[in-house]
Amino acid sequence: MIYSDRYKSPMGEIVLASDGLHLTGLYFIGNRFTPPELELITPNHTLDIFHMTFEWLDTYFGGRIPTSKPMLLPAGSPFQLAVWSHLMEIPYGTTISYGSLAQELGTKSARAVGSAVGRNPISLIIPCHRVINANGEIGGYACGTELKCRLLKLEKAI
Repeated sequence: MIYSDRYKSPMGEIVLASDGLHLTGLYFIGNRFTPPELELITPNHTLDIFHMTFEWLDTYFGGRIPTSKPMLLPAGSPFQLAVWSHLMEIPYGTTISYGSLAQELGTKSARAVGSAVGRNPISLIIPCHRVINANGEIGGYACGTELKCRLLKLEKAI
């Protein structure tokens, strides 16, 4: 069973998904990869995982570095999981290029890395917004580059 809840952030409404114990999705409304069924599920305000996620989001949007994160369970291919695991190592307030991330992962395809980054189902907590182009340009973001810029500015990364 999939549970959902919503969080009103200063940068737009967020839909959360859970299996009941783990956070399985965190999507800004308008993200092109948000599963459409999530927006139709009646929110469940009682799950501990959602309360933990709300605390994380309150800290993050308050301009502070969250010290603990909710239990995550993203679903993806082995390659995607490897990329997302690497994203978790990018420190708050810093960025990395798609090419550098590909090199760290031991692959030559920055494009494949970019595709995996773009399909991250738990944005913000798995910080895909911290990956930019090699020339320092923002690059793509599933919710648009304007939101990506706002997130990086919040972290003082740009």
